[in-house]
Amino acid sequence: MQSQDVAPRPAPSASAEPFVDVEQAEAALVEHYPRLVRLAYLVLPPGLGRNRRVLTAHALTQRALPRGRASTPAIPAQSTGRDGDPGYAFVRLQVLRTALEAGLPLTFRAWPKRAQLPALLPQVWGLRLFPRSGGADELALDQRLSALSGEARAAYVLRGLERLPDGEVRRVLTEAGVADPDEALDEADEVPAQYALLDSPEFDACSLQARPTDLMRRRQHMKAALAAAAAVAVCGALLGLPGDGWGPDGAAAPAYAQNPSAQAALDPVHLTRVPATAWQAASRNDFSVWPARGELADDTALLRRALAVWARPGETVQVSATPGTPSGGPAGPPQLLYAGLVDNARVVILYDGLRIARYAEPKDGTKGAALDFARVDGATPGEASAVVLGRADGNVRYLLAPWVTKAAERDLLKPGSGAMDLTLAKGVTSPLAGPAQQNGGCTSWNVLQLTDRSGTRLLSDLGELVPARLTTGRPGAAHEASGAEALRTWAPYACSLGAMRSAGVRAVNAWAYAEQPLPEAGGAADWVCTRAETWRGGGTRVLAQFRTPGSAYGAVAAQAENVPACGPRDPNVLAGVLWKSGSGSWYLLAAGGKNTASISTTGAVRGSGRGNLLAVKAKEGAQAGLKGTLADGRAINGLR
Repeated sequence: MQSQDVAPRPAPSASAEPFVDVEQAEAALVEHYPRLVRLAYLVLPPGLGRNRRVLTAHALTQRALPRGRASTPAIPAQSTGRDGDPGYAFVRLQVLRTALEAGLPLTFRAWPKRAQLPALLPQVWGLRLFPRSGGADELALDQRLSALSGEARAAYVLRGLERLPDGEVRRVLTEAGVADPDEALDEADEVPAQYALLDSPEFDACSLQARPTDLMRRRQHMKAALAAAAAVAVCGALLGLPGDGWGPDGAAAPAYAQNPSAQAALDPVHLTRVPATAWQAASRNDFSVWPARGELADDTALLRRALAVWARPGETVQVSATPGTPSGGPAGPPQLLYAGLVDNARVVILYDGLRIARYAEPKDGTKGAALDFARVDGATPGEASAVVLGRADGNVRYLLAPWVTKAAERDLLKPGSGAMDLTLAKGVTSPLAGPAQQNGGCTSWNVLQLTDRSGTRLLSDLGELVPARLTTGRPGAAHEASGAEALRTWAPYACSLGAMRSAGVRAVNAWAYAEQPLPEAGGAADWVCTRAETWRGGGTRVLAQFRTPGSAYGAVAAQAENVPACGPRDPNVLAGVLWKSGSGSWYLLAAGGKNTASISTTGAVRGSGRGNLLAVKAKEGAQAGLKGTLADGRAINGLR
């Protein structure tokens, strides 16, 4: 039914400019609302924060309708929008234009645009809203997009989310007020074309998670407000409220306990408890099928304290989290994995599908409580085999997966010394000596050896809640570091694991990629690449290590972060080192994988050779670069 306030439109003709009336634009906005909000969320500047980006994305989308009730000319360049709908094209352009305006800096010379100010509506008091977390790829893409300008983000989103060709993207950006669309497209090319990830929950501003605002500050603001109201009543004077203002974190939020979902997440009665045999019939074995264990699993008071501290840790609580791990409260009731006494502390281990949370308090009180987080999404059975319960006097206790049948302690530096069995009591190990690094030296590196129905694996404590899985072999075909050959491969390089502590490491692979005859009949040296993968995807660490005959330890020849080298995506590596022979001569030695066809040097040392090995005479302290060519003709550079 057409509104009586809408003016009739002239009959369309071949030369007539297309029009969009209010009803047509509103229909397009309602039909494609989630997509338009997603577009706005992606284009808005990340500096706003996830909560304000969500609210602003909804506000800009809801303000995209034409003003007034008369027909509005459609933008000619956008007369065919999604599925040929000019109404959608019109509101999409309005959303894009205002999202770009929101990223403009505020200046004193001009009035701010409406999009640059916090949204008045919609507004949510007392809660922070943000999209559900995606995987490591989504997180990496979000970080790359945050480094782009608003115009480049808009170009990337129009390409990926709207599937527009570059010519159409240029026209849309021009109509949205972008001065140089070509520059925006060029900048967008710097981000890999992972367009399918734009449809993931990471960027869905309509499917949200909720967290409380700062509860302690809200309580302080409420007390201040009551005091001010009393003063006004007594003195008859209008007093301003103290604090940081009336934003979403302000004092006007409702009581947190009145939110049913949040209240349920903090109620021990609603904790998820998995049956002891659930893992035997599950389609996958990870932390979600661990049963609740520990002698304090029914201590309601302890569980309530653990949940309350998770949601709102006090100033005296020591909070730590692995890189890339959010430390906010649970979105819903988490899963209980363990609650019991560990040495001189009461410990609670919880799991919310993304993170492991460990709450610990002294056995004789709550002063000095600690809260630790580790990201564990997408864990394999090997990676979900153990969680650190506690550390004391250089020893570590672990809680093991229900499918683990045997646990032992092994010194990775001594591959032939055998393993020492650990006792298991309801899934908890006896104390295991942690990796020892004293006085700058490395005399031992103890690891946890676990056996289950699928075989044996090694896990190393790197100072986090979840130990890192150790593997060996060529990237893409790595296997558990459990056999005799794998142990011999790891032994000289075990101490290099110390460089990977507290980095959110998921697994470390050691790959012996080359063996090089040394000049002057010096024997054969080994080249090994160790690569640490993280739970968040980014922050990978790669070490190329060199070991001469008879040396107990390998030496780091080159290292890099966030590179694909020596990994499943690019199983190639090239590294070099200056080596002194027994006669006192210096050589530059370089080695690549078997796929390396030739190697050449640049800088102070000049030389080249075919194959994956190179030895060139050099001077002490010489600086040189490396370049290699693979068998398929692709060029690679030396790791650095």
